[in-house]
Amino acid sequence: MLESKRRAIIFLTLSLLLAAIAGFLFLQKIKDMNEQLGEMVEIYVAGRDIPSRSLILPDQLEPRQIPKKFADDSYVTEMASLQNQVTVVPLSAGDIITKNIIKPATTVRDQNNRLVTVYSSGNIIFDQQLEALDRVDVIVSHKAGGQPVTEVFMKDVPVAMVAKSNDEFRGVALEIPFEQVPAFIHQQHYADVMRILKANVGQGELGIPQPFEQPPQEGTQTQTETGETPQVPGEQPAPPTSTNPPAAGQQTPPAPDAGTPQAPAQTTPVPNPGG
Repeated sequence: MLESKRRAIIFLTLSLLLAAIAGFLFLQKIKDMNEQLGEMVEIYVAGRDIPSRSLILPDQLEPRQIPKKFADDSYVTEMASLQNQVTVVPLSAGDIITKNIIKPATTVRDQNNRLVTVYSSGNIIFDQQLEALDRVDVIVSHKAGGQPVTEVFMKDVPVAMVAKSNDEFRGVALEIPFEQVPAFIHQQHYADVMRILKANVGQGELGIPQPFEQPPQEGTQTQTETGETPQVPGEQPAPPTSTNPPAAGQQTPPAPDAGTPQAPAQTTPVPNPGG
């Protein structure tokens, strides 16, 4: 074999060996980087321009894969969390949607209603923590004519949404007819104390526990502890019967006839103190 040909084979073998080693090292480095980055996670971005204060629709979104290591907690990873949400800033195609730029869509039952935010403060007291769709009664205490007065200001007001900070209840947004909004805000600012009570939503009947039983209805007979049946109003009392049998040699007195008038019982007159 020629010397030049032998050298060419040696160099070709070395180059292939070095290329194989370089490829193995490259793949190992990629594997190590993937292990450091972690698995991929899917986030959502704007697929097209989304105006601010407009309801986010599914066809306006696009998924994007990024390493889980770089996925911030503010990124939206579930499409269901964008339901009934709006953006507070306009978005362009490709912009990442984060939780701090979205808010729940404001929906009221009537276009003439308004949402009034009420936060807990020194003169505003919530007796219970509330949730959306609850109903409340508003009680105010103020002075009228120099005298303290406590009265019911509003009843059965729906709660549209709840404000929380660090999972701590802060206040609510109440849905109030527009014509009553000025009066409510006036009481909110100037009432001595405003208490907001959770009202019953009216679902189902509340059971009355023992000892708070309902009294028997009029016209029904109930058995008492002594075994006697209470008298129904308007019914003549039954004649008393003797429970002791007559003694030996003594006749049983005849029962009074309903058609025979009875002599009136003798009563002792009560003296009148006034003379």
